[in-house]
Amino acid sequence: MLHSIIWILIALLFIGSFIGLVFPIIPSALFIWVAFILYHFIIDTTVLSVSFWIIMVILTAILFGADIITNRFFVKQYGGSKWGERVAALGVIVGSFILPPFGILLVPFIAVLFVEMGQKRTSSEAVKAAFGSLLGFLGGTFAKFVLQLIMITWFLIVVLF
Repeated sequence: MLHSIIWILIALLFIGSFIGLVFPIIPSALFIWVAFILYHFIIDTTVLSVSFWIIMVILTAILFGADIITNRFFVKQYGGSKWGERVAALGVIVGSFILPPFGILLVPFIAVLFVEMGQKRTSSEAVKAAFGSLLGFLGGTFAKFVLQLIMITWFLIVVLF
């Protein structure tokens, strides 16, 4: 009975981690780790090896860096400034509270547009940088989706097979 409840909780935590892709305020990586820890300490302490934990730490570090790396890359590629990069990251957080889930797309775009125009960029340059922030967010979200899927799939393969 307890194992069934823990498995349901693990499944809900995994689902919650993917919801965190749309609502960045939800700590996706934390949800995944809580699921791993629940399994390890309540269901079976012998299945998850040291190598599993080391690889999960590495994947988690990459998961945290995915947003920053893709956001910076795309904003820079599309001619955005350092301020544009910073405002895009902040805009994703603020946008998750404003008109979810669309706010995480619109708020950074609009914020970067205004910041770039405030730095005396042309309208075309500002729109291009704002578009870069949008691509950065989408690229980061896709990278995080893939990484989370790898982490969860690896966990399930280890514990079920």
